[in-house]
Amino acid sequence: MTNKPTNPKDSIGIRKAPMSTVSAAVMAEIGVAMLEGAAKYGRHNYRAVGVRASVYYDATLRHLFSWWEGEDVDPDSGMSHITKAITSLVVLRDAMIQSKVEDDRAPSSKAFYPALNSAAGSILDRHADKSPKHYTIEDECRSSYCECEPGKCSSGRIDKRADHVAAMTEHAAREEDARLIAESNREAA
Repeated sequence: MTNKPTNPKDSIGIRKAPMSTVSAAVMAEIGVAMLEGAAKYGRHNYRAVGVRASVYYDATLRHLFSWWEGEDVDPDSGMSHITKAITSLVVLRDAMIQSKVEDDRAPSSKAFYPALNSAAGSILDRHADKSPKHYTIEDECRSSYCECEPGKCSSGRIDKRADHVAAMTEHAAREEDARLIAESNREAA
């Protein structure tokens, strides 16, 4: 924050919900993912008809698990699995804010993390004298961003963001073409 002597609105404006704290790049990716949803299901359908919480919970976890297992890009959309997971949560949260969510979560569970956290701590304490190698994706080329042959990666992952952006742009163009064709067919009917 700066202490510049300027516009009196500053003192009021800085106390409002800040948009400058949100990544513009991530918001733009979410916008493209939301466009995909609009092309497939109708813009703002989740506000009009609502959503079932379990559907978006499941979608979020599928995207996160796919990413965690080394698949960076969703093959259906050409977008980052992380972006798709965030977008699922955006839809779910918006439906919650608008009172358009069917809360089909299971009945509440009794607290289980305290016992599991204690067990995890005990395991680490019992094995504190060991120093095993912990393997990561960097140890084996499985990432969709890596151009190396499997098992022969000497320089780490090679970023192919330009190819990814081109694929996203192509996918968005195909979605728009499909939307225009469907619209034209409806008008012709």
